[in-house]
Amino acid sequence: MEKQRAQWGSKLGFILAAAGSAVGLGNIWKFPGKAFEGGGGAFLLLYLIIVPLIGMPAMLSELTIGRASQSNVVDAFGKLGHKKYTWVGWLSWLVAFLITCYYSHVGGWVLRYAVSYATQSRAVYADPLGYFYALLGFDPVSGATWLPVTALAFAAVFLAICAFIIIQGVQGGIEKFNKIGMPALFVMLLILLVRSVTLPGGMEGVRYMLSLDFSKLSFHTLLTALSQAFYSLSLGMAIMVTYGSYLPETEDMPKNTLLICVMDTLVAVIAGFIVVPAVFATLGPDGVGKGGGFAFVSLAGVFERMPGGVLFGMMFYLLLLFAALTSTISLIEGIVAFLTERLNWSRTPTTIGLCAVLFLIGCLYTCSQAAFPLHGVWFDFANGVTFPGFGDAMEFLTDRVMIPIAALGTCIFVGWSWTPEKAAEEIHRGGVRFGLLKLYSFLVRFVLPAAIAVIFAVSLFTGTTLS
Repeated sequence: MEKQRAQWGSKLGFILAAAGSAVGLGNIWKFPGKAFEGGGGAFLLLYLIIVPLIGMPAMLSELTIGRASQSNVVDAFGKLGHKKYTWVGWLSWLVAFLITCYYSHVGGWVLRYAVSYATQSRAVYADPLGYFYALLGFDPVSGATWLPVTALAFAAVFLAICAFIIIQGVQGGIEKFNKIGMPALFVMLLILLVRSVTLPGGMEGVRYMLSLDFSKLSFHTLLTALSQAFYSLSLGMAIMVTYGSYLPETEDMPKNTLLICVMDTLVAVIAGFIVVPAVFATLGPDGVGKGGGFAFVSLAGVFERMPGGVLFGMMFYLLLLFAALTSTISLIEGIVAFLTERLNWSRTPTTIGLCAVLFLIGCLYTCSQAAFPLHGVWFDFANGVTFPGFGDAMEFLTDRVMIPIAALGTCIFVGWSWTPEKAAEEIHRGGVRFGLLKLYSFLVRFVLPAAIAVIFAVSLFTGTTLS
């Protein structure tokens, strides 16, 4: 007898889980810096146009593939009668695997900082850069290196938390956690927002974020906004196909897609109105940055100068921790779903074994950041063959090559092989009306592939990443 496939216990549970998968570290530590560089309100306006035109049809396509196939991402295309597209599923699955290897370790760093602000904030404030490097096994003064035991230990704890939740199943683990985690995330966002905008000088940052400085918009800004929207929604990573496969046919997928995209965008925008005003008030406009160095090093100066900074610093890293957990759990679930269905493995040992493998590979990522000179190989047309750090090479491979190709393959599959009409038939199941078929068809056939192809080409030919 075929084992009954897991399903979401409620519509709210699915929406919170899918939104949680989309809400990640990039929403909180990358988006504010990109919005600042792109002219504040001008970038926000551009982003709010791109999300419904690019992000929503792409997400709807992946959810529809998942529900129609009732299968993991690798087998989904074959079950819909197009086995020649199975490579898209394999690539998406591999993307999820590789990203989780390093993303889970960054989650461990975030966990360490949440604990650090609760127990030793003075040490963080005394030397933010030195503290961060020490975590990664490097002394920038003497040049000494060592095995980053603390960072690796916290990564192991982070993955253990993820494994525990996933072992409980779709309803009992992932859904239940997101029903707690996502509301908690929004509560912390709102508390930090109030604290940030009420800081002396914070309104200068608010005014900047609301200003429409179109002089800072360029073709590169457009591509940055496109890439941010695309990567932020967890597309091309096996997540939405897997989560869609747990949906009952009565669910209104266009409406759910809208809600997920709105929640993801709302988190990013609120994060912008937290980080930019706080930096304006403490470090000045020149202090606004993006990425891990900004989140772990520069923001220490913000919290040090902020009244109640220790409490709000701890809350900020708890916010990052929830975002990292929800994203990592969804990535691992996409991998586990394939292994348990295709190989008929049990969920618990599969999850534990997988997380152990992810941790071990991720150790190379953490060690390559500062402790040891571990290198990978990379090629782009701007720089030729280079040997970046192992961690950078992993990110280049997933962000610049694998994700765009997987997403492009999905769009071509839905737009030209399975067809938007077949997707609409699936959407209509359960009595749901979908009156935007012509627009959806045009976007998924022409606009999405063109946008993805441009992002891919710019990354490969200029040697820059837009994510």
